[in-house]
Amino acid sequence: MSTHQPPMPQAPGAPDWQAAPGGSYPGYTSPIPVVRTHLGHAVASEWTKIRSVRSTIWTLSVFVFLVVGIGLLVGALVSAHASESSLSGTNPLSFGFFGLLVGNMCVITLGVLTTASEYGTGMIRTTMTACPSRGRVLAAKAIVFFVVAFVVSLVSVTFVAMVQSSMLSGSGTESPSGGAWLKATVGVSLYMALLGLLALFVGSIIRHSAGGITIMIGLVLAPLVLALFMATESLHSVRDFLFEYSFPSQLGVFYDSTLSGSGPRGWDPLWIMLGLAAVAGAGAYALLRNRDV
Repeated sequence: MSTHQPPMPQAPGAPDWQAAPGGSYPGYTSPIPVVRTHLGHAVASEWTKIRSVRSTIWTLSVFVFLVVGIGLLVGALVSAHASESSLSGTNPLSFGFFGLLVGNMCVITLGVLTTASEYGTGMIRTTMTACPSRGRVLAAKAIVFFVVAFVVSLVSVTFVAMVQSSMLSGSGTESPSGGAWLKATVGVSLYMALLGLLALFVGSIIRHSAGGITIMIGLVLAPLVLALFMATESLHSVRDFLFEYSFPSQLGVFYDSTLSGSGPRGWDPLWIMLGLAAVAGAGAYALLRNRDV
């Protein structure tokens, strides 16, 4: 049985360390500061991760290219070839819909990679060692991703909306109201960020990048594809439901243009996506707590 060893005498000129409260070795205290961690530290860590990996730069760059490029191309084609009578009463902001219809794949991809990629590389073990609170890690990832996706979406769609409105101002289109501007910029950006957040939680549940991306693409495209093949009268109600709640129709609500004459209106698609993300987030948190990393 080992006996307690007295502390070694300090050398001349050595710093006079004070004993840590309750320390077992009087006369010594660790020079490493002990700080109580909180959510802010986890957010800072996740921000460092997401901005330092190449997948973030590539996916967001492609997203901006698609949203801005397709949006301006559609606006230029409409301005050059459409007549004033055909554009009468048209909301000029609605042509930004086409870029987002394609660009959402980039947001989905980044959302899944934010969580699932760490399981593929094994980095998740280091993350959980540094921050044992699993709920805090998931919350930090969600906060950082949501802010990044929202800001990038907002900048892109606002730029496209301003340019398209200027290009089509003399072509017979109506002048968008303040509410139309709000829905076509802030509303759409929140919707895209929540869609990416849903993908992030799916990536945490599946723990596989390719599988998570495939599932999210299926959720986005499957309702519309299935509805297109439901031509029988007996499936009429199911077809209408799938049309109304498909991703293109939900996105079109923010531009006052949908695939059907009924279904969600106003800000309803935002609440629907928020509910889906909340359910997926609760499932991801429950599984993260109960499964090994």
